[in-house]
Amino acid sequence: MSGLIEFLIAYGLPLLFMAILLEQLGLPLPAAPWLLAVGALSVDAKFSAPAGIAVAVIACLLSDSTWFYLGRHQGNRLLGLLCRISLEPDSCVRRTENAFSRYGLRTLLVSKFVPGLNTVAAPLAGASKVGVRRFLLFDATGSLLYAGSYILLGYLFRDQIEQIAAALAGLGKSALLVLAFLIAAYLGFKLWRRQMLLRELRMTRITVAELRQKLDAGENPLIFDLRANPGGGEELIIPGAVRISMDDIGKCSAEIPHDRDIIVYCACPNEVSAARVALKLRQKGFTRVRPLKGGIDAWRAHHAQMQVQNVAPAEGTKPNEVKLMVES
Repeated sequence: MSGLIEFLIAYGLPLLFMAILLEQLGLPLPAAPWLLAVGALSVDAKFSAPAGIAVAVIACLLSDSTWFYLGRHQGNRLLGLLCRISLEPDSCVRRTENAFSRYGLRTLLVSKFVPGLNTVAAPLAGASKVGVRRFLLFDATGSLLYAGSYILLGYLFRDQIEQIAAALAGLGKSALLVLAFLIAAYLGFKLWRRQMLLRELRMTRITVAELRQKLDAGENPLIFDLRANPGGGEELIIPGAVRISMDDIGKCSAEIPHDRDIIVYCACPNEVSAARVALKLRQKGFTRVRPLKGGIDAWRAHHAQMQVQNVAPAEGTKPNEVKLMVES
């Protein structure tokens, strides 16, 4: 145990910097234990709490500034990448979009305390075209709250942390093996559940070409845009779509007719959010609901192809905000 403490005292700051930097860049490496250790060691002045906070804030600003820059210049492509590599792509992006649409940059003050949100918040802020100075101000404040809170907890619960560390040291390699097994089992379960959801709705999705054919034929399907904040008036939206949140669509299900086709789409390439909404509506008795294959990105690609071919696309109608309006 004393050897571990001496190691942390000698190399604590570089280790803390790397742990937080890698965590904020999106790697599944929790940095909270390092911050708790800094707080516990600062009780006996073995470690400088202000230095630990400063290093943590700098690491957060470096990683978040990188995500902010990529989000500003890559936008939807970057969020699409996060969708593909995350085990919970739709939930983390959707929750962050909902928070940004409601609270704006204040979301950055608490995003680091919520797993998943801290990776998505910075690129989403960049894609929203907020000012760099305002982003840095809110991000630095959120980073300060994040680092300071965990270091304070480590300071207050030093005895309990030392007991846990001693117990883990006594278990040795067995504890690490058990921990690695639990993490692998959790990741495997999340991946399996995600694949089951996608497989269940793979055969029921509608393609962009099929939807375009329905619109050109004069059919009148109900189209729901599940994106929380598409990004302004110039953002492409499917003609006739109604913008509505995943939570509100369940509350308004009584107003939706059962005798019309229902198309739902979101921003994630794997359309997991749309798939979950489709499942919920089916459980309520709607048999003609289908998620759009590829989401808005597939429609955007189709729209660009039509422009290249000099085919005039149908003009997009402005979506209805808040109130759901369904007209036959």
